[in-house]
Amino acid sequence: MKLAGGGQIREDVVAKFVFVTGGVSSSLGKGLTASSLGRLLKARGLRVRMCKLDPYLNFDPGTMNPFEHGEVFVTEDGGEPDLDLGHYERFIDENLPRASNATTGQIYSSVMQKERRGDYLGRTVQVIPHITDEIKERILRLADDEVDVLIVEVGGTVGDIEIVPFIEAIRQFRREVGRENVCYIHLTLVPYLAPSGEQKTKPTQHSVTELRGRGIQPDVIVCRSDHPISDELKRKISLLCDVPINAVVSAVDASSIYEIPLLLHGEGLDATVCQILNLEEPGREVDLSAWEDFVRRVHEADERVRVGIIGKYINMPDAYLSVVESLRHGGFALGARVEIEWVQAESFIDADVSADLDNLDAIVIPGGFGERGVEGKIAAAKYARENNLPCLGICLGLQVMVIDFARSVAQMTGANSTEFGDALEYPVIALMDDQIDIVNMGGTMRLGAHVARLKPDSQVAKIYGATTVTERHRHRYEVNNRFRQSLEDAGLGLTGVSPDERLVEFIELPGHRFWVGTQAHPEFKSRPDRPHPLFRELVTAGLERARERTPHLFEIEAHVPF
Repeated sequence: MKLAGGGQIREDVVAKFVFVTGGVSSSLGKGLTASSLGRLLKARGLRVRMCKLDPYLNFDPGTMNPFEHGEVFVTEDGGEPDLDLGHYERFIDENLPRASNATTGQIYSSVMQKERRGDYLGRTVQVIPHITDEIKERILRLADDEVDVLIVEVGGTVGDIEIVPFIEAIRQFRREVGRENVCYIHLTLVPYLAPSGEQKTKPTQHSVTELRGRGIQPDVIVCRSDHPISDELKRKISLLCDVPINAVVSAVDASSIYEIPLLLHGEGLDATVCQILNLEEPGREVDLSAWEDFVRRVHEADERVRVGIIGKYINMPDAYLSVVESLRHGGFALGARVEIEWVQAESFIDADVSADLDNLDAIVIPGGFGERGVEGKIAAAKYARENNLPCLGICLGLQVMVIDFARSVAQMTGANSTEFGDALEYPVIALMDDQIDIVNMGGTMRLGAHVARLKPDSQVAKIYGATTVTERHRHRYEVNNRFRQSLEDAGLGLTGVSPDERLVEFIELPGHRFWVGTQAHPEFKSRPDRPHPLFRELVTAGLERARERTPHLFEIEAHVPF
């Protein structure tokens, strides 16, 4: 699919496009703003899809260090995109394709492949038009007949050198699909200076000037601040940045990210965007009742449950972003506030585990790669198993639970994963035979949605309310089939397997309150108003433990505000 180019307008494009850029500083919340707008437009009955353009040269986040980039999200079709796609899916409640994330690395790789094939007929390959055309084509591919509005977030900050081709591409986009089909939203910072007691608009003015210097006049300016933007400041920004006053939106700090759609709706963001894009229709009312009910439950959550995340990237909490949000979803559904306790797995190597875990109500052992911290995770799994502490193991979490059980219960001294050791007597976790010869980084990964069959009488089947489930995966190593029977004979429940029965998907421990592991990543499918069953039941088990341990606290603190 190609744009018309040469000043011609593509008349076959029926979708509308919203481009979200950011200025002044990174981490202002472009992703949450875009996600919130998506939720608001869906509440108006529009079909919404979202996209993230990332300016870094990596092909995708899949091989990036979590300390550098945070979590790697996984799509149904096996993409490894930016973590913002997790926000998109959670807010608009849609499964997005891997094509919803495009990086500079992917763009340049595609252009060079075309050049090698001779697609450019020997012409000089340049940023304009070849790179910008590739960016535009990738955007347009997502705007099929099932989409009314495509929201595109441009990563980075206006002024960064890496972002220039993307800004140029979206500048051209309006000319080529029609002015009435494009809305530019610019997110910027309005800082509050405590000594003077004033909010300053100068950073916003400079940021808009930078954007205009690249040929884009924003239609809407969203002002991030820890104080509401007054009408007087809105008029000033409107005058100096040449936008209507109703298009200057105050995005004040919220106590919960799930309040943001309601705050932006109160500021009229969705109505303004619909007006710009000619999307207003008689009788089309925004229905936010379900979201308002969810936010009410967030605020009314009055019980507390302490859940420890046993990780090795805890200095970068975004590395476990979807896990944290899934736990919160489970808590909100039960009227409980989940308090996250970050537990460094490496600290358990020479320490008493009970000192860190005894005061917790439940734990999650999340995924990860590499040997660092693994023995600590194994120790945590063992403590949870022996002390009836609710425990959910995810991906590597399942693997360390199997290792613990093999060592401690099945009498397999020294059991381990071949990821962490060679010449093992008991390699209970290993690559499958058909993976061993694959050396391409990522080539051995099992990615995307895969089906699992659950034993009808198992705990996980009762939790899901089904015997066939689909979950997203991102891993290389599996439970070694050579030891499956020995593990089961020792009492471990291998209660979920792939349809061909070659791969173990779920484990559990009969008689334990909740000691469940999954080879999948269920956190990627949880929704704010529809929590994933595994996280919901983990929090349920944690609440039961909390009530048993400190019943007086639930009587005294029953009305503590959120």
